[in-house]
Amino acid sequence: TEGFKLPTISRKHPYGSRKLRKEGDNKNGGPPHQDEEGEEEELEGEASEGEDGETFANMMKHGLTELDVGILKFVSDHEGFSGILKERYSDFVVHEINKQGKTVHLDDLSIPAGAEQPKESDVLTEEQKTQLGELQLFKNKEGNVSIEVMDDTKEKRTLVHKAIKTQFPGLETKTEEKEGSKFIVAYHAAGKKALAAPRKHFWPKNRGSFCHFVLYKENKDTMDAINVLSKFLRLRPNMFSYMGTKDKRAITVQEIAVLKITAERLAHLNKCLMNLKLGNFSYKNHPLKLGELQGNHFTVVIRNISGTNEQVHQAMTSLKQTGFINYYGMQRFGTTAVPTQQVGRAILRNDWNEVVDLILKPRPGAEKEFLVRCREEWAKTQNPEAALKKLPNKRCVEGQLLRGLSMYGKKNIVTAFGLIPRNNRLMYIHSYQSVVWNTMVSRRIEAFGLKAVEGDLVLKGTHVLSAEEAECHTIHDIVMPLPGFDVIYPTHHGYRELLSADGLDIDNMRHKVKDYSLAGAYRRIIIRPSDVSWEVIEYDDPRISLVHTDFEKLERKPAPVFNKEGKYRALRMEFSLPPSTYATMAIREVLKLDTSIKKQTQLNTTWFN
Repeated sequence: TEGFKLPTISRKHPYGSRKLRKEGDNKNGGPPHQDEEGEEEELEGEASEGEDGETFANMMKHGLTELDVGILKFVSDHEGFSGILKERYSDFVVHEINKQGKTVHLDDLSIPAGAEQPKESDVLTEEQKTQLGELQLFKNKEGNVSIEVMDDTKEKRTLVHKAIKTQFPGLETKTEEKEGSKFIVAYHAAGKKALAAPRKHFWPKNRGSFCHFVLYKENKDTMDAINVLSKFLRLRPNMFSYMGTKDKRAITVQEIAVLKITAERLAHLNKCLMNLKLGNFSYKNHPLKLGELQGNHFTVVIRNISGTNEQVHQAMTSLKQTGFINYYGMQRFGTTAVPTQQVGRAILRNDWNEVVDLILKPRPGAEKEFLVRCREEWAKTQNPEAALKKLPNKRCVEGQLLRGLSMYGKKNIVTAFGLIPRNNRLMYIHSYQSVVWNTMVSRRIEAFGLKAVEGDLVLKGTHVLSAEEAECHTIHDIVMPLPGFDVIYPTHHGYRELLSADGLDIDNMRHKVKDYSLAGAYRRIIIRPSDVSWEVIEYDDPRISLVHTDFEKLERKPAPVFNKEGKYRALRMEFSLPPSTYATMAIREVLKLDTSIKKQTQLNTTWFN
């Protein structure tokens, strides 16, 4: 999911960037826009790398803060402290935890035995291999190659047949007897046609159809990485499968599967790819499915912290023992003056003119020039073709919607809106659900604190607790629903009122467009991370990496060495989280800070001015 990069601004102070302050300072800060676990992609409002601090800060004046999306409460009462998150993308490292509970690492670049170099390779002499190679490429005048089998046994002949077919895809073999000796004759299976894609059709029957591999990536999101691989392998991106999308502004390690591409071809890409490494190849009979992972393990470095060792100990102990509120993080809500949840609410209300208006109308804050012109044109003429002409790239959401409107007209907005990719359309709705969830959880914690109470919901048997039952449960058992037609609600809190204030009827969450009917779901309100550990490290050079990555280990680079004392202190923490929970929300609980870019930028601009 696309990360939000703060503009690079030259500053003399090594810590002039992204300084976070705790709540209570009037200048709250937070990490730049990121998505470690949200399964969805951001839509609009990408700040391009080259934008200067002024326009960026200007644009973010209209951005969201945590309060706007219902993120209000903390569970612990320790005092927050300041620090810098994601100063370098190597300060945020994510390792997927697979279905079996094993943490995924890139630690082996070799090609699996039997994958590409079968044991039969020594059956053929170099001369025979040369002849077969020429035959494969139609350079052989005869149209076939005969190989005499010296010690003639059935086993030996089978080995030769297999060796030829494996090493020279596109060739067929047969056994012939001439003058008392047996020969194996290699020839083209389908004349010239076979050459066009000799590799394509050849895949040994006993080899799993999917090559699974570990993808290590730096500063790239999962979809970008897959698009790069598709381009190099000339495949459609949907030939790849994965269990979850990973953060952009980070180093991440995850498993990917691809249909009928050999480990050798994949390994070859390591020579030509920047910021991506592939390894740990194996063949299996199944692809990967979204959400099949057990979670992710995070290693996070927060630099230049102000907290004392005692404060850090208190904050981290609370994270380990109590956990954090499982809010949907800021990256779920887009970054522009028109929040995605407003569009989602309009879709659910079936107010399609409002949907178009929110996506296309002029908006405050800085945007790319062509988008500003496109919006102005739309406001002035309501003519989709004219507005579309202003866009160099028609693939943005605005472009897709305008194309739909020019094809289907303003009377058929639902169909026109359908030209936006399905995931993006659903993201608007999920974003609305998420704000409702965040808001209701904040209200629930405000009213009853961190104990189970009558009227709460538990997942087991999904029922509302009575006063007696509440006695036997803790806050860690309690869930709250995302609104939908297939969930029950806690009896003590007013989802109904909240939704009706938004013009929605809680008893009627089915939508006449099936895609936009929300079933709802349950989500734990408190998450306790597992495998929590931390250390405070001292260092002098802000440019050195403080994490030893899989790639550095493969390159046999030494691990970072920490001084007993240094100019700066950093908190290095590790923890594991289940899928679709947000590491930023765990970090927010430790530092007690606002993680929105809006707050972040207000902070950063104090360094520029």
